[in-house]
Amino acid sequence: MMTNTHSILQHQPVKKVFFQYFFPSLFGMMLMSINILIDGIFVGNGVGAEGLAGVNLAMPVFSLIFSIALWIGIGGGTLYSIRIGERQMEQARSVFSLSLITTIFILALIGTVGYFQVEAAARMLGANAETLSHTVEYLQVLFSLGWLIALQQLLSIFVRNDGGPVLSMVALGITAVTNIGLNYYMIFILGLGVFGAALATILASVLGIFVLLIHFFRSDTKLRPFAFQWSWSGLGAIFSIGFPSFLAEAGALVFVAAYNLAIVSMLGTDGVAAFSVINYLHGFMFLSFFGIESALQPMISYYHGAKERGRIRESVKIGEVTALVMGVVLLVVGLLAAPLLVSLFGLESQHVRSLAVDGIRLFFIAYLFLGFNFVYMTYFQSIGQIRSSTIIILLRSFVLLLLFLWILPLFLGPAGVWLSLPMAEMVVAFLLVIYVRRRVVNHIGGAETG
Repeated sequence: MMTNTHSILQHQPVKKVFFQYFFPSLFGMMLMSINILIDGIFVGNGVGAEGLAGVNLAMPVFSLIFSIALWIGIGGGTLYSIRIGERQMEQARSVFSLSLITTIFILALIGTVGYFQVEAAARMLGANAETLSHTVEYLQVLFSLGWLIALQQLLSIFVRNDGGPVLSMVALGITAVTNIGLNYYMIFILGLGVFGAALATILASVLGIFVLLIHFFRSDTKLRPFAFQWSWSGLGAIFSIGFPSFLAEAGALVFVAAYNLAIVSMLGTDGVAAFSVINYLHGFMFLSFFGIESALQPMISYYHGAKERGRIRESVKIGEVTALVMGVVLLVVGLLAAPLLVSLFGLESQHVRSLAVDGIRLFFIAYLFLGFNFVYMTYFQSIGQIRSSTIIILLRSFVLLLLFLWILPLFLGPAGVWLSLPMAEMVVAFLLVIYVRRRVVNHIGGAETG
């Protein structure tokens, strides 16, 4: 039996469906990224530059937690929507339960190991005598309770795939507002510093989980009743389909670690503090592009299951235009408002502020191309063509980024570091336009079977 949500996917104009998913997804992702940004603003003002640098050094672990949630969530959510499109309701519910249990198990395992090796992990991430205590404080909370962040993200993905994009947005909005209040209380009232910032993020995520659970009491939800069926093939399909999302977020881990190492060797602690500001802003901007992915993935997966090729093609074109508009807007914001953005972090050193302002104006060029690359990564992933999606991510997040981080600073100094990501994104977008776009947009049937 077709639910109202899936009837909308089937019969309403694609543009209308896209924006019904896109705006809640965009606002939801941006609200979630506020959790990261708020941590930086409060830590910068309440603890100082060393605390800000320490939290930034711990961010790869946050990225790891988030990447696992996306890996299983997007993989499971894609498979869930395909099964719904094929009218296989029992199998769809089984995908959800399998994804839920697997996520909790993996993160409990990682958290246990990490918690007992927390100082070694901090040093491996680049913490020195000035930043070690702050990095350890943040990591202790992430390792012990970070699975709650992942659980909220997983539930948000499945609720969105089950026709609840607005509730997903509301849950993330409540999480963000709660995080703001708790950060202020933990850092400025209780004086808990970096530990308080991490704990505030966790507690806010718990509230978000409770909001998402409302969806399970809706009469038209397909996520209930719980239908757990252990299946190695089903688990393999979830991991396979979701792997590009894991790789994309794991690329963020590599991005932070590689940038930190490149900056610290060239500019020292001041450089890391400046990059911390840029990285917090990038986390906010980067996750806004996940709004496009979050809108396209349920649509394309459903249309793929229902064999609606024309609707898939239209979805991709709308995604391209939206990505370009967002990229231009974010670049203009970076060029015009860089000093204002940096001032939010309360940094006293004029040298750090100057480095951050210069970095933002170069770094934000990447957003002209990043969204376009996301559209094609999402398209291939949503139809189960994992190899193509993985190649895009490997090129932009690993191969080209590391190559440019190695080469450009030799010729351009610090500017070369800031321009490494824009160059990587630009080259991938150029390759997609030349070799992929025509085949996908004009001959989408070939792209589905190729």
